[in-house]
Order: sequence, then C-alpha cells, then structure tokens
Amino acid sequence: MPRPGAEGAAAVEGAATADPNPATSADPADPATSASPANLASPADPANPATSADPASPEPSADERDPYAYPRDWEADVVLSDGGTVHLRPIVPSDADGLVAFHGRLSDRTRYFRYFGAYPRIPPRDLERFSTVDHHDRVAFIALLGDDIVAVGRYERLGEKPSAEVAFVVDDKHQGRGLGSILLEHLAAAASECGLRRFVAEVLAENAAMVRVFRDAGYQVSRAIEEGVLHLEFDIDPTEESLAVARSREQAAEARSVHNLLHPQTVAVIGASADPTKVGHVAFANLLAADFAGAVYPVNPEHRSVRGVRAYPSVLDIPDPVDLALVAVPAEAVESVLDACLAKGVKTLVIVSGGFAESGPLGLHAELRLVGEARAHGMRVVGPNALGVLNTAKDVRLNATLAPRLPKRGRTGFFCQSGALGTAILADAGSRGLGLSTFVSAGNRADVSGNDLLQYWETDPDTDLVLLYLESFGNPRKFARLARRLARSKPIVAVKSGRHAVRPQLAATSAEVDEASVQALFEQAGVVRVDSLAQLFDTALVFAHQPLPAGPRIGIVGNSSAIGLLAADTARADGLRLAFDPVDIGPQAGPDEFATAVRDALASPETDALIAVFAPPVAIPGTAYARALREAVIEMEQSKPVVSTFLAAEGVPHELAVLSEDGVPTRGSIPSYSSPERAVNALARVVRYAAWRQRPQGTLMRPGGLHVEHAQEIVRELLPEDGVSTLLSDEDVVRLLRCYGVDVVPFRVASSEASAVAAATELGYPVALKAVDERLRGRPDLAGVRLDLTSEDAVRVAYRDLKAISGDEDLYVQQMAPKGLSCAIGLQDDPSFGTLVSFGLSGLVSTLLGDRAYRAVPLTDVDAATLIREPRTSPLLTGYRGDEPADLAALQDMVLRVAALAEDNPEVRSMSLDPILASPDGAFVANARLVLGAPPTRPDTGPRRLRHITPLD
Repeated sequence: MPRPGAEGAAAVEGAATADPNPATSADPADPATSASPANLASPADPANPATSADPASPEPSADERDPYAYPRDWEADVVLSDGGTVHLRPIVPSDADGLVAFHGRLSDRTRYFRYFGAYPRIPPRDLERFSTVDHHDRVAFIALLGDDIVAVGRYERLGEKPSAEVAFVVDDKHQGRGLGSILLEHLAAAASECGLRRFVAEVLAENAAMVRVFRDAGYQVSRAIEEGVLHLEFDIDPTEESLAVARSREQAAEARSVHNLLHPQTVAVIGASADPTKVGHVAFANLLAADFAGAVYPVNPEHRSVRGVRAYPSVLDIPDPVDLALVAVPAEAVESVLDACLAKGVKTLVIVSGGFAESGPLGLHAELRLVGEARAHGMRVVGPNALGVLNTAKDVRLNATLAPRLPKRGRTGFFCQSGALGTAILADAGSRGLGLSTFVSAGNRADVSGNDLLQYWETDPDTDLVLLYLESFGNPRKFARLARRLARSKPIVAVKSGRHAVRPQLAATSAEVDEASVQALFEQAGVVRVDSLAQLFDTALVFAHQPLPAGPRIGIVGNSSAIGLLAADTARADGLRLAFDPVDIGPQAGPDEFATAVRDALASPETDALIAVFAPPVAIPGTAYARALREAVIEMEQSKPVVSTFLAAEGVPHELAVLSEDGVPTRGSIPSYSSPERAVNALARVVRYAAWRQRPQGTLMRPGGLHVEHAQEIVRELLPEDGVSTLLSDEDVVRLLRCYGVDVVPFRVASSEASAVAAATELGYPVALKAVDERLRGRPDLAGVRLDLTSEDAVRVAYRDLKAISGDEDLYVQQMAPKGLSCAIGLQDDPSFGTLVSFGLSGLVSTLLGDRAYRAVPLTDVDAATLIREPRTSPLLTGYRGDEPADLAALQDMVLRVAALAEDNPEVRSMSLDPILASPDGAFVANARLVLGAPPTRPDTGPRRLRHITPLD
C-alpha cells in the first residue's frame, strides 16, 4: 500500500547506459520511470481522505468537458534520443485496457517509485480516474509505440490556483530514451494553454534520476525536503534556458535518427530482382557495387537468390535484425511491405517506389497513412518516390540509391527533394571534382526532410559544407532556426526552386512562402541562395576547396587585359572592391612570370582574395600555367581564396587539384570556371557569406518597460470569439502600443470647426489636420493633410478645406512631430514563417520599387540594426548630402519593441506604423493601424515534435 499521507508522491528509477557517441547517449533528463503526486495518480487510500476515490464524491469536471475532445494539435509524433519515434496524444477513456496492460509491464521497483507502494494492479475506480480527464484542469498524455502505451504523463490543477501537480511514468524497456523530458515539455505547453503557470511534484529523495529531470529541464526549481520526500516547484513559462535545453535534445535526437539512416549495419532490398530492367535490380546491384561494409539481404519471394546472394521470401525471414529497408516494389504492395517491416522492427524505410502523392488524392492518402503508421511504430521514412541515400565513409560505403556509382569521398553533404534530378546532381558533382560525404534524395519528403539533415550535419565531423536543392518548405520556421545556427560554422548553399508553383506531391506537406519571405529568411539565416544548379556547384567549389576571405578586396592577375577588365567590371557589380588595377602579364609571358605575379598579388596586404584569368597562348599549353598557379598558391601557404578562369576548363582540372590519398580534389584545389563572370559571381557569394559570419551574432533583445500581461489582456478583450480578423479602433491601437513603449504622437478626432480648434488648443500649436480616410492621407494630389497650422484661423480654414475634399465631418487633429524622414515599420503574418517585421521609407517610390527589408521574429539586436540599414534608400537616414542624420538608435529600439509585441501576441496578424518621422530628435509615430485575428500556426517555440503529416481538421 502507498504510505499514508503521501500526497504529491513522485518517483523515478533506472539509469541511462553510457555511450561514447553523443548522438546515441541516453538523455540524462529522461525519467527512468516516473514522477507522481498521489492525489492524481496513486491508488485510493482509505487512510487519507485527500486521496481516497470515493464514489459518493463526484470528480470535479471543468464544465463537464467531453473526455474524448482534446485540441488536435496536442497530438504529435516525436523523435526519441536513440532516433526512434513514438506517437504522443492525450488519453481518452478507451485507453483503459491499454493502461492496464502498461501497468502490468512495469517492474515492482518502478511501481514502488511511482506509487510509494507495491500497487500490483489498478482498481476499477482508479482506472476510470486515470483514463478519463477533462483535457483542461486534468490532462494526461500517453506515448504509443504501435498499439502499446510506453509512457504516461499527467497533471492536475490545484484548486483555483494557476498551479498543478505533475507526474509521469515510463515503461522499463523504454527508459533512457528521452520520454520523460518530452512528456514534461508537452505537459507544460498544454498547461500554459489552459492558464497554468506553475508545476509542483513530490519525489523520493533516493530518486536522483527524477530530480535531474526537473533540474535539467532549464526551469528554476525550488526544493524542500521532509521525511525523505523532495517537494519541487517551478514556473513553466518557457525561458531562454528551457528552450535551449529542449532544442539541444531535439538536435541530438533528430541527428541520431539520421545517423541510423546513414550508418546501417544491415540493409534489406525489398523487391530485389534478377531482371536488369527493374528498379529492384538496379538498387540491389548498386549496393553490391559500392562494396557496402554491412550485410545486404535481397527480398524476393520468387527466387532463391539474386545476383548470387541468397534471397528471402519476406523481410520477416531474414535471420538478423534489419536497420534499413530499401523498398522497390509497386505502390500497391508497399502497405504489406510496411506491415512486415514493422513486425521485424526495421528502423528506417527508403522508398524509391512511385505512385503516391504525385499520382493524385488516392496516392496522397496512401502516403500519409503509410508514414503515420511508420512513425507510430518507431520508424522513419525517406520518400516515397525518392532516389535514395548514400554515405561515402570508408567504414560504410552505402549506395542505397538508383544512381549507378558511389560518388568520390568528400566533405560536402547534399539534400535534394527531387528524385528525378538526383542522378544528374551526383554526376555533375563527380565531373566538377566535388566529393560528397552524404547524400539524401527525399522525393515526396513525406517524413525525413531537409531540417532533419541540417540537425545531423551540424555535428557530423565528416561534413564541412551543406548543399540544398529545395522545392518547398515543410516547416520554414524550424528551417530558419536550424539554418541560422548551422551556418555559423558550416556554409549552406541552397537552390530554392518552385518559386511560382509547388509539385502536387509536396503541397500537402509544404508551406506556401512568398519570394520576399524566402529571401528574408535566407539572408537572416546566412544561407547562400543561388538560382540554378550550375550556380550551386560554382559556389560549392569555392567553399569546398578554398578558405573564407577576410574581406571584399580582390586582386586580378592574368594574361589578357580584356578578360581582366571583364572580371573587374563583374566584381564591381557584385559589390567587391579592387585591391589594385588588374595585372596583365601579357600574352607572351611564360608560366614563371605568371606564378610571380600571383605570388606578388597574394602577398599584398591589400588583397583578400585573388582571381586568376588566363587565355591559353598558342605557343605554350595552358596546363603548364595551371601547374604554375597551383604551385605558387601552395608555396605561399596563405589563407586567401583563389579562383581561376582557364577558358573552357570546368570544375577542378587535374593540374589545379590537390589530391587526397583517394585521388579526390581536396582543400587547396583551385576551382576553374569557363568565364570570368562565373568565377567572380561564385567568389562574391563566398565574400558575402564570410561577411555575414564575421558580423556579431547578436542576442535576442527585450527592451525595457514592456507590460506584456496587460497587453495580452487587451488582446483577449478585443479579439472576437470567432477569431475573425478585426481592425482595431484608434484608441485600442494606442492602448496596445503603449504597453510596449511605442507612443503615437498625440491626436484628437474633431467633428466640427469648434472642436478642431479646441483640440488644437489642448494639444498645443503647431498642429496638423488629417482626413480620416487613409486613401486621402496617402494621396498628395488629393491634399488629405494640412501641416504646420499655427493659429485658430489656420485650423478653421484647414478644417473647411479637408471636409470639402473628404465629405466627412470627422478629422484628425494631431500635434506636429519634429521634422524628419517618413519611414514605415510593419508586421505581416506569414503562414510559413510566422511574423515578419518590415522596414522602409514611406512613399509611392519606395512602395513601387519594393524597397523594404524583412526579418523574421524573434529579432536580435543585430537583426534590428541591419534591418533599418538594408533598404536601398536607407542612406537618406544617415546624413546623405550633408543632412543631419536621423536617430537610428531610436528606430532600432522601435523595431525591437514591435518585434516583442508580435512575439508575445501572435493574434496580431498585421500592423503598420506609417509614417514614422525619423529625425535627429528621435522617431515619432504619426499613424498606426493594427489587425487582430486568430493566430494561424504555432510559433517554433513549443514542445518537440515532427511536422504534421495530416492536415488539421
């Protein structure tokens, strides 16, 4: 029996095993079993009225909520610390039998830690209480692996307080996989949505693992001990530390998931065929030809062997565990293959078969059902309609693709959504002298996505450069976060196709993103965006083989003045600076003179990078000059990048290559381009990336004087119950902005000459009169504004004029702000990225030119500073032509306040501060417009989850 009076008892047991690989080590914050307050999860105790389950005492139910009705977005697939997956959802009454089975699998020690007693079985009264909750004051999540419950977490509100007791328990066989920390994250997120702010728990003092769960979650935990029981309390509002902890665990888990995919020890080819015309034959032959380091098992029910290797009728007949299954069977047969793989415990499926989402609605339905089943049983899926995956590591040599040969070993990771382009991409990489570490072609990208690969490559010691061919974004907010972090240490070069359309098979799992948002995202994250595969490889060759430049100053050396001048013109157009005039050694100069000129240019302290341009003379072969260039660069032992134009030579010719032991061009090789324009363009992209990386990363800033709770009260008050977007009144806009320290220049609404004069007198002269209709205020030809009114008569005349123009008696009377340039700060809710902050100068010219800069919320101080300097017209703010510069610090502060408002209140769907008068005296908001509505998506700050694979109803 539980010990009497054990209210709030909590327990955990078990310890994670040590693993030298960080990606595989058990999550130290995973409760080996449980934490449990007695009054929400322990059996009835007749000696303790507080915990007794008395049928005569009806269980409190908040508004008698339906126990089967819970927020759909509380359901999630999650990746565990070992790379496996489980399905997480709120508990419902029909889970009672599963809960009994789960309880029966717990060890005696686990039950003791969980319930402070033996508790061998769950009595009917407790079972009903455990499985029937209101999904508000009493919430419980279960983690499902297939049909089995493997973990349970719950909380129960404490009376009317914004606090709740929290508890969770994990199946003994699944302890050490990170389930405890995931349950805590999801419970905290649900509690916050339901108005709770604090969790409490009781833990046996001997239960060190459970204490670590709460301590390592990033919350500020207070502790008190009495009679061997620890009482823990902590606020559950996300903190910078708790978010960092969650994201670190997310990165380790998702990286491990991809590690499992790319480092299998056993591969089954399901659909392996002896017929050379079939995909299954190609896939199996490619694995064998790559000399895969593990075991390969062909699966074919009609043949005893394939290519001399014993075949098995089903994956279930294979005697060893199977890590990866390469599926090459018709679409209609994939479902039965999945069932067999689930029963076998296969970790990852790579499906090269087509006939799914790309074939229409029925195929899409089959694809979503397949991936949902796979995730729920702990399995990740690449594809369908994928080219496959490969890993060139010497101890792996995996070519699980339809490409005919394993690429040369290199240090570049490549993710490609298009299976059709995959083979061409691999061939192009080989011909250009670009070696790869890993390659994934995700096809329809129903599960494994580019974000998963970014997580893996961040900590992969064999990858220094990341290349992406993207047709769409599954989770753009997460992409922005991951790319920004990864790009600080490893360059990311991306082609974003599908600018105007997304393939139908990707539409269901993609977010629609406009071009301005994509560009803003890439620039903010430091991603090098290119427009074509040719540009992708041009840029990759510099990153892969040359160091990053220290600055934008370039030297040009060559034997043709025409080519040198062409390179110089292109450099200037790309924002590069010439360290000196192009050096022309003349067409008659020999290789030694060429090498001397290169040495001199590299030795110059004015040079950050070098472009060697060369037109082969008739007398001497160009190869001699190429070798001279390579030897001169090696001899200098410097850290300045060098690119070349040996006309008609592409990639890394042998004469310009520094070869590894495997004969692959490696660091120090000099890329060559067929034209000076391409060489300069590639170098310029590298220069811009290096400048981004050299800039301070910045810190997320929260200006002082924010009244967040008051603002949220205002939003709740003003937001319609149906969530329909609504334009706020002037008074409400002022109230909300004031909570964030943004003041609108004082104004009044006047409906007569007399009231206009009275308002002007109250505000103080000079004043401005404005038409209420925005169309008139924004049209200079309609003269909807009168400025610098300094007397009563001037106000009366202005009122009569504007009333005649607008036909409206209501007019704004506003205090005159100091003279300044008109700017605009805006918020727009992007369905993909969340809220974007924009900045630009006001006016028709800026609007027509699209001269706006964008950043995604949240912003760092560096984001805010660069945002206001990015528009082409921004030099007008810094004292152009001798004018006194505007107060940029005030503008930057206002940008951060607007970003904080958007971050705290996702219901703000759009906002415009236009005009803002920027002057040496500060920044003054003359007009503001704000729209509230139901937030369309969750921000990327919630608990860990894989992206949804089915649309929310």
